[in-house]
Amino acid sequence: MRQRKNYAAIDNFRLAAALLIVAIHTSPLKSFSETADFLVTYCFGRIGVPFFLMVTGYFVLAPYQRGISGNGSMGKFLRKTAVLYGIATLIYIPLKIYSQNISPTLGGWLKEIFFDGTFYHLWYLPAVILGCLLLIGLLQFCSPLAISGITFVLYLVGVLGDSYYNLICEVPVLKTVYEGIFHVSSYTRNGIFLAPVFLWMGVVLANSKLKISRDYATAGFLISLAGMTAEGFASFYFQWQKHNSMYFLLIPVMFFLFELLLSIQGTEIGIARDLSMYIYILHPFCIVLVRGAAGALKASKLLVEQSFLHYLAVSVVSALLSLAVVLVKQYFLSRRSYV
Repeated sequence: MRQRKNYAAIDNFRLAAALLIVAIHTSPLKSFSETADFLVTYCFGRIGVPFFLMVTGYFVLAPYQRGISGNGSMGKFLRKTAVLYGIATLIYIPLKIYSQNISPTLGGWLKEIFFDGTFYHLWYLPAVILGCLLLIGLLQFCSPLAISGITFVLYLVGVLGDSYYNLICEVPVLKTVYEGIFHVSSYTRNGIFLAPVFLWMGVVLANSKLKISRDYATAGFLISLAGMTAEGFASFYFQWQKHNSMYFLLIPVMFFLFELLLSIQGTEIGIARDLSMYIYILHPFCIVLVRGAAGALKASKLLVEQSFLHYLAVSVVSALLSLAVVLVKQYFLSRRSYV
């Protein structure tokens, strides 16, 4: 494993990634241009989730592969994520009831719990759990090279069912296969097809001796990001997309971005990890708060219909509410340490 002196840029980028996820659900440029909003939100914004997956691979799965932490650290991560998922589900049940979005069948609930997420943004939590469990299984029986091949093939299946589905569904056999997949999971952006490759990339970057300079990482990131933007625009323009979470060039984008962040030394924002997590969990709740407050203040044209101001308002409210949660958590932890 290559040694790093600090991970400040990685930890601080968590906040940027969380705000990119907020942008996906608020469409900040929609008032100005739907095309610009798509490129910024559904191309650049797609960096957020793979980044968090790579962080998990780098800091959780990589030590597991090396046998440093045994099963303890991995088990703790999986339990913590499952508990967080359960708490987040409870938080959003009232909103599901209010929006009449409760599945009437057990099968629907199981589909949401394991793949789609119990609220529209929570799919990431079961995805990271399933992705980790899949890789743990593969590590028992497969070589690193084989795992690389398997995770790439799974991602390939996912991309074709995501940004290219309306293109490949013209082939009857493929359409039948994907209809079977969508019967179990509404999208291929899940813990089987999307998560494993980015989790594994984090492991590879942590445990390999590969290292590239900041200049090459920057150039690689900018070139691959431009290519991914073109790929996203093409699949959007030609209406190939069933969804827009997965692109072929997202893999090199994330590789070079992570390498770039690893090459940057700096000072970590101490609460960045917790703050980014709570922003991710709470921002849909804050969307509802902003809409409600805007309606009460008769400011909907400004704070809701003006998409960029809506995004800023949701981001600020999400950050403030998340900061309050972090401070309360720190207060109780500090009190418990004195008991």
